[in-house]
Amino acid sequence: MVHFVGAGPGAADLITVRGQRLLSEADVVIYAGSLVNPKLLESVKAGCRIYNSARMTLEEVTAAMELAESGGLTTVRLHTGDPSIYGAVREQMDILDEKGIPYDSCPGVSSFCGAAAALNLEYTLPGVSQSVVITRTEGRTLVPERESVQAFAGHGATMVLFLSAGLLERLTAQLLAGGYREDTPAAIVYKATWPEEQTHICTVGTLKGTAEKNGITKTALILVGDVVLHGSYERSKLYHPEFTTAFRAGKKGVEGH
Repeated sequence: MVHFVGAGPGAADLITVRGQRLLSEADVVIYAGSLVNPKLLESVKAGCRIYNSARMTLEEVTAAMELAESGGLTTVRLHTGDPSIYGAVREQMDILDEKGIPYDSCPGVSSFCGAAAALNLEYTLPGVSQSVVITRTEGRTLVPERESVQAFAGHGATMVLFLSAGLLERLTAQLLAGGYREDTPAAIVYKATWPEEQTHICTVGTLKGTAEKNGITKTALILVGDVVLHGSYERSKLYHPEFTTAFRAGKKGVEGH
């Protein structure tokens, strides 16, 4: 059996309880060494085989899974954040399907959640933005034209950009072409939830300069939108005293605080 497990955004104690249990029970662990916190490996059992997938190809990773399965061993494939976001897991699962090897998935805390926590941020503020676009700037991996940063920017929603910290000149041009202003609030969150975490509030127009000033070229998320400054938003109706829910009746004429 292969378990795809989300390791969380960085801090070792942000793996889920289920993920920690699966990791402690594994006979084989294949972890994304370039991004997963190595402290998580301290909890594996004695004799566990550990592979660093940063030095492996897809074929080598799946071969290690197949070898473990042939020996009746349990494998944890440990991915950074949540495996469903830029985790390159589908291609692994398809090969396991072809080989008849069973697998399941254990979700993890994504780094975009860690970035929000680092800034005490709410991505969905009433009257400001009710949508979050998770995407990336086109680099060596192409992005469909209909999903370009410029196309998404036209919606004015909150944007979270992965894998883009080294492409900020291109990103800025695309954001501006899509409709964001130069003074639109933005933030750079470097290594969210790690001990070396950095947060920098800036604007779309100063993204590149802010990153250069702080020596950030990778392992950072870019956040864009007015929610970054959360200066003006509408009160949520959910907890408004006049709003009726399935759990309480609203009372007309009651002023909220």
